[in-house]
Amino acid sequence: MDFRLPDEYLELKRMVRKFTETELFPLENNVVEREAARGFTDAPSISPEEEEYLKQRTKELGLWGIEVPEEFGGQDLGALAKVIVVEEMNRSIVQFTLPPDAPNLNLLQSCCNKDQYDKYLVPYAKGEKRSALAMTEPNAGSDAAAIQTRAEYKNGKWYLNGTKSFISFAPKVDFFIVIAVSDKEKGKKGGFTAFLVDKGTSGLQIVRNVNTIGDMFAYELVLEDIELDPSQVLGEVGNAFIPLQNRFGVRRMELAARCLGYADRLIQLMIEQANVRTTFGKPLAGRQAVQWWISNSTMELHAARLMVYHAAWKVDQGYKDMRKEAAMLKVYATEMLSKIADRAIQVHGGLGLTKEMPIEYIARLVRVFRIIEGPSEIHRWLLAREILKDGKPYEMYK
Repeated sequence: MDFRLPDEYLELKRMVRKFTETELFPLENNVVEREAARGFTDAPSISPEEEEYLKQRTKELGLWGIEVPEEFGGQDLGALAKVIVVEEMNRSIVQFTLPPDAPNLNLLQSCCNKDQYDKYLVPYAKGEKRSALAMTEPNAGSDAAAIQTRAEYKNGKWYLNGTKSFISFAPKVDFFIVIAVSDKEKGKKGGFTAFLVDKGTSGLQIVRNVNTIGDMFAYELVLEDIELDPSQVLGEVGNAFIPLQNRFGVRRMELAARCLGYADRLIQLMIEQANVRTTFGKPLAGRQAVQWWISNSTMELHAARLMVYHAAWKVDQGYKDMRKEAAMLKVYATEMLSKIADRAIQVHGGLGLTKEMPIEYIARLVRVFRIIEGPSEIHRWLLAREILKDGKPYEMYK
């Protein structure tokens, strides 16, 4: 068993770390100030000019389309390379995401027909279009079966009616992937359909931004008598949830990789504080409580990193069913980061609560992470259900 990363991945890791420290770290004060000042508005924490500059720099460095197939102009390096890049970039609190958003890319690749391929998949893969998944509703979060948005087929057209909530970056996207009930009797087993809904479609309204903790942009959509041609159905009618499972797995793996980066940054800050701060005549580094916070955090980060890299390796090896791995990653990585953020605040004392440090920002952000993409309780239940169904413990290489 070889745990070494290939030389090209190590070089990629070094290059992205340098990019993060030279391009993202200098923007962090601006991010903190904008996030604190925006109040109830949806003003971004990085300016359009800064975002455009970062896009150009990442293009120059060859960081776009790491997992995108070569036929779309990507590098096709795979999932392991992607999580390494995500981890390194998220040592910074600057909320910059490399286009295209991988989970929706994965979903489009698996479901687009020939016409949709040119209209949606190709421009999305090239970073020319943005999308958002519109599934969550006011009464349907983790319980996807409770979705109430209806899709009715009449006179050769589909008509959508309903409300979607907590939809990320809605004003910035070019199209939505909307999940609706097309057959109430069948439910999740054949009764849910995905639709491609373009921005500006008659009847589609972004009614408000939902103010949340941290740097999370969420919106509420209203769909009122939206008329769609059958060509706007993504995948098979009634079978939206089967391809969605893999999409969720990709998102959860990337979210876990983000947690690795933030945890690494926090441990570095704890080490520096412990070595320079003195209390009652002794450095913090000599206090057993501080030593244990740092050692426990290091062990937990190491375990989480191995889990993330193993899951990414399995994806690159062609494993399709990643439900167990995705559930474990989502729970362990987010709860790991939550503990480390709390310890980092303790090590820094009052300074850890100020906006002069990135610690309080990360502490609020990870509280969001423990909810989005499914709360810990749901993933523990799903994991237990699958293991009990198998009748045996989890096997890493099955």
